[in-house]
Amino acid sequence: MIVALEGGDANISLSSLDKLAAAMNVDFVDLVRNPSRGTRSEINEITWRGNQINSAATLLCSAPASHETQMWLWSLGPGDTYIAEPDPEGWHEMLFVIEGTLRLIQSGAAQDYGDGEFVTFSTAQQYSYVNVGINVVRFIRNVVS
Repeated sequence: MIVALEGGDANISLSSLDKLAAAMNVDFVDLVRNPSRGTRSEINEITWRGNQINSAATLLCSAPASHETQMWLWSLGPGDTYIAEPDPEGWHEMLFVIEGTLRLIQSGAAQDYGDGEFVTFSTAQQYSYVNVGINVVRFIRNVVS
């Protein structure tokens, strides 16, 4: 199987990758991420490809969790803002922008994220989402605690 994988003739399943990681005494994320990127907040590695050219699974980022993870679909109209209260230490959010431009403000510092961009950050701080564009912004929000 390894020879077929290296030659691009086989596609390993995600569960097989997880078993391989366990056998090597590492976790799944450490097995598939590029170590030169340093952190888990920007992995951005394709971990599976299907038979069709547009079929792929990309692991974007990872955050530690001890209790639960929630997935939310958000939309903000033009000029709208959501101001969040800081969460307890250890909580994180993972955002993926589907369409539009989302401005994320963390402790007073602003960063814009457009279509297809993502970010992972600690929510144990003041933060807010702002739509500074003229169109609706839609994004996926994962809350990890």
